[in-house]
Amino acid sequence: MLEKLGVERVRIDLPFRLNHVNCFMAEKEEGWTIIDAGLNNKVTRNLWGKKLIDKKVADILVTHYHPDHFGYAGGLQEKTGAKVWMSEIDTQLGMNAWETSFLETIPANYRASGIPEEQILKMTKNVEEFQALVSPLPVIGQYLTEVDTVQIGEFEYQVIRTPGHSDGMVCFYSEEQSTLFAADHILPKITPNISYWFHGDSNPLASYIKSLKNIRKLNAEFVIPSHGDPFYGSNQRIDELLAHHDERLNETVKVIKEPLTVYQACQELFKRPLTVHELRFAVGETLSHLEYLRYENECTRERVNGIWQYKKV
Repeated sequence: MLEKLGVERVRIDLPFRLNHVNCFMAEKEEGWTIIDAGLNNKVTRNLWGKKLIDKKVADILVTHYHPDHFGYAGGLQEKTGAKVWMSEIDTQLGMNAWETSFLETIPANYRASGIPEEQILKMTKNVEEFQALVSPLPVIGQYLTEVDTVQIGEFEYQVIRTPGHSDGMVCFYSEEQSTLFAADHILPKITPNISYWFHGDSNPLASYIKSLKNIRKLNAEFVIPSHGDPFYGSNQRIDELLAHHDERLNETVKVIKEPLTVYQACQELFKRPLTVHELRFAVGETLSHLEYLRYENECTRERVNGIWQYKKV
């Protein structure tokens, strides 16, 4: 199906448990279009160097600001002179998320979440290590909005905003081909991480659920995700994701029968051993579920000795 669409998948290895990201390239009259770029590391640079020999790159479409998608966009732009397109919201997040001024706020937020100091030091260092993997930052030539269409390979795609996994993430949808470039919005085997990162959307899980329901109306036949293999049947997978979050919310309510910090709730919800990188995501996801419940008036939040505690109503 990708060949019919005029699209080539570029699978780039990642140094995490989630061990790859799917980027894409497609030719048009003006040159090649790239979707997402990978981390700015040696593996990524070498792979794109081989893929793009003797090719003119016209456009780089970045679905969202997370490092495995956004990281090498600036470096690839410097190499090719391509125009980089992103949503305005994620452009701002991408430019600010690894600034020293923001990184300096992280330890205080982790302390308020009840995380032990030793873990705070490791988790903060883990975030700081991404600075090199997203540098240089790209110059954004055009913001992607929902009134835009983009040509990818043989067909035109509507830009669709899908906040949740990131505040300004976009997907690309071809009604003619009933095909969705789903970025990290819908993944075939795992649930996308929906985290609150102490900035931006204060209720990202509510945004994600709303986005899933909006995409469900499209009933896309073919889904091209950023992790895992393309698959058929978007709505079946959307229903599974919605059911997962219902279940996870129920589990979260059960663990806060007595007041718990974010870190304590996270330990109850994530039983397997976690790397420092994975712990950051687990804390963020726990917090997004707790905040969703708070906005739904199903739990309360109280600050005790500088640490937030959540309790079922």
